[in-house]
Amino acid sequence: MRILICDDDALIREQLVAYINEYFERSGIPCPEIACFPDGKSLLDDPGEKDILFLDIEMPGFDGIFVGNELKKEAGDVIIFVVSAYSTYLDDAMRFNVFRYLSKPLEKQRLFRNFKDALNLYHNRTIRLPLETREGVHTLPAAHIIAVETQRRKVIVHATERDFESVHNMQYWKELLPDNVFFQPHRSFLVNLAHVRDFDHTSILLTGDVRAYLTKRKFGAFKTAYLLYLESTR
Repeated sequence: MRILICDDDALIREQLVAYINEYFERSGIPCPEIACFPDGKSLLDDPGEKDILFLDIEMPGFDGIFVGNELKKEAGDVIIFVVSAYSTYLDDAMRFNVFRYLSKPLEKQRLFRNFKDALNLYHNRTIRLPLETREGVHTLPAAHIIAVETQRRKVIVHATERDFESVHNMQYWKELLPDNVFFQPHRSFLVNLAHVRDFDHTSILLTGDVRAYLTKRKFGAFKTAYLLYLESTR
């Protein structure tokens, strides 16, 4: 993972670096690479990976709106935080699917909450999980798992590639998969919110025409979880 900060204000760059380092220190895991840029041109010229970006709007030369649009063309999966003292840019930022809009001066706990959501989204896209079957062990990204379903005594993992029969039970998958992206709408199903196409009060339609049951008791919680997921990825 590589975290980028683009802001012409050196104090803001230093503050973000300090907050990000503190977040990882509190989490007990090593902090990944943090790269800082004083303007949009130097960021766009950078050849390195771009995973999570904190982007100012008002900068000399290329402004943040132009930079954000250009980056989305090159690296559509980059997770962008817009950091600005001016809310008037919000509509323009939404056009390149900004992940969050953070106001200056920065509020540390709000930054931590939103940064955690960004890390969860990043890991769901990139983390690769072992899937053990009777034939062998397969490895696939969590994002490729559409749903996990129990069928009598079998546990079927519906993936974008194909279906797999897992040697592990539903509880194993419930503990393994990230709970901010996967939801259990029925005792027989775990569904990936990223693959939801439609739902009503009794069922959820997913990618590949996989259909999961949705109990009346879980409907409200599922709706809330799905709307929160959409909010985190807009």
